[in-house]
Amino acid sequence: MLADLARDIARYHITRPLETIFIGGGTPSLFSARTLDDLLRGIQTQLPFSEKIEITLEANPGTFEFEKFADFYAIGINRLSIGVQTFDDHILSLLGRVHSGKEAIRAAEMAHKVGFENFNLDFMFGLPQSNLTHSERDILTAMALEPTHLSFYQLTLEPNTYFHRYPPKLPADDLIFQTQQHCQQILAAHHFEQYEVSAYSLRGKQCRHNVNYWQFGDYLGIGAGGHGKLSLARPNDIIRTQKNKHPDRYQQISSHEFIEKTISQTDLPLEFLMNHLRLKQGFSIAHYEMATGLNASTLEPQLSDCVHEKLLVKSDDLFVCTDVGWNFLDSILQKFVA
Repeated sequence: MLADLARDIARYHITRPLETIFIGGGTPSLFSARTLDDLLRGIQTQLPFSEKIEITLEANPGTFEFEKFADFYAIGINRLSIGVQTFDDHILSLLGRVHSGKEAIRAAEMAHKVGFENFNLDFMFGLPQSNLTHSERDILTAMALEPTHLSFYQLTLEPNTYFHRYPPKLPADDLIFQTQQHCQQILAAHHFEQYEVSAYSLRGKQCRHNVNYWQFGDYLGIGAGGHGKLSLARPNDIIRTQKNKHPDRYQQISSHEFIEKTISQTDLPLEFLMNHLRLKQGFSIAHYEMATGLNASTLEPQLSDCVHEKLLVKSDDLFVCTDVGWNFLDSILQKFVA
């Protein structure tokens, strides 16, 4: 496996330091610390690390063992993302999760004991047989566990999943929206700032890896199913890459075989906004021109229409979603479809 990942990394000739690494997909916390240490050392032999690199490991609550996670911390992993979803055992069983609410609480407590000063708890709302009280209890329990970051997003029925084929009965839309607003008030009262559609953090504890996504930054997608984006030349050669998602097939392919698609100049405005408008801070024209290589005029007249319709508000060089725009991002983005 490590040889395959090393071969994958070798495809790229990157000289700028890595600012973040996110080890996710499946349950990477099942790996031993020695395996992950070999992985990180292998990456570092090919790509330089920033002095303040953020290294996140996704972890399932059922995989937590004190000694193992202490070793993860010792090898340089400095951020965890713990997939709780909910503390309610009945709803967890409906979701097909193998951990319990007690295991999720124990995982967060152990993260503190091991020494992780920065960790995320991952939650969903609008779940089958759930209501506002369930989500309120989840958030209040989470706050007592003192994470620095919390992901809180609505369940979506993704294609090619069990729930998409056999849709469960979900709460009514108005109840889901009420639940979201109520829990956002609780988070705000505990000094958690919403900086992205589904992400909340204490000040200075945003997930740097994900912020880079939303700012239309570059990233390497390594491993089976890995997605990446690289700006080789703006605006003519900004590409997205995708590796085969089947592990066996990924291991069999040659070192140069993967999907590579250049983002057309006509699609760049939508691609940029589809990412950047997820952030509460909005975007600046200067950053748009730097990230895409396009002139600000390529956003017009749609950008002015959004301001006129009070979906966006302009402040100096910044464009930020209004409350209406924030709740109807699709209406904004539709205007920029080529």
